[in-house]
Amino acid sequence: MRKKLDDPEVNMTPMIDVVFQLMIFFIVTIKLNEQVNEDIILEDAVHGPVIQDVQDPRLFIVEVDRRGAISIHGKTHGASQLRNILATRRKRYGSAEFPVLIRADYRAKHQDVRKVLDVCTDVGIWRLDFVAVKEHKATAGRHRGDKGGGMVRR
Repeated sequence: MRKKLDDPEVNMTPMIDVVFQLMIFFIVTIKLNEQVNEDIILEDAVHGPVIQDVQDPRLFIVEVDRRGAISIHGKTHGASQLRNILATRRKRYGSAEFPVLIRADYRAKHQDVRKVLDVCTDVGIWRLDFVAVKEHKATAGRHRGDKGGGMVRR
């Protein structure tokens, strides 16, 4: 007499574990520089050099919108808060050798951008670059975010 076999089962636990591990990996490794303010329209700089070291972990991006609000990773800060943040980062790296990118809306007033420059000067940071867009990708010759032909130094 033949022995009846049980219905075969597939153990899903290892596959679920792998899926969760992959989800955690991708959540943790999301690039911070993708968290840019989409309302900022960058200026054109066709002849500027393309920024190559965007993946530098020391890179610090400060945004100035058209109303003059200063933000870092989507959170608005005043000049004194920015000063404290930059001073802390400078202490962490031991010098002013970490790069600061300023993403200013083309409609921002000079005095608002100058606030960021003054704070950097007060803290002793000298590696500053302005972000612009190299190629026309949006309407009216202006660009939202940095989705154009890449960010350039200005």
